[in-house]
Amino acid sequence: MGMGLGGRFGGGFGRGHGHGRGDGEGRGGPRGRRMFDSGELRLVLLKLIADEARHGYDLIRSIEELTGGAYAPSPGVIYPTLTLLDDMGLIEAHQAEGAKKLFAATEAGTTHLAENAALVEALFARLAEVGAERARTDSASVRRAMGNLREVLLHKLRSEDLAQETLHEVVALIDQAAQKIERL
Repeated sequence: MGMGLGGRFGGGFGRGHGHGRGDGEGRGGPRGRRMFDSGELRLVLLKLIADEARHGYDLIRSIEELTGGAYAPSPGVIYPTLTLLDDMGLIEAHQAEGAKKLFAATEAGTTHLAENAALVEALFARLAEVGAERARTDSASVRRAMGNLREVLLHKLRSEDLAQETLHEVVALIDQAAQKIERL
């Protein structure tokens, strides 16, 4: 019997942790929105495992690659989800190198994926869309220019002899640049 989105255990999966950028688009997804709703991460992991037996860390890297680095679930989200999938009988763990476990899909897991094929396809399309957006908006030259602006602003604003008139000019220049970019 398929469990769909909510599954029998419910519960959503929140933001990943790690090397977030602090701008709302860290590893937790665009603007801090959850990357996955209840049950969705289970389906993504199950699909990745069904495609190829994997370790937990491989799953984190795979999702990060699919999103162009925009999102990487934390081990604190991945490993409990893998335990849940194992408890549900959808995957099974095999001992591999040292303490590492290699996860493979069971027949029940493959059936569950087939029952939820449309949702799985939509989830992977969403991951690909996040990756494509990241590629479009994460230009190194734009990041360099923004960093340069930030450093110049911090240097100027730290100046003890900054006149109020100069501060108003800086604000006007930033507003003007924002308007010009918006009109492009």
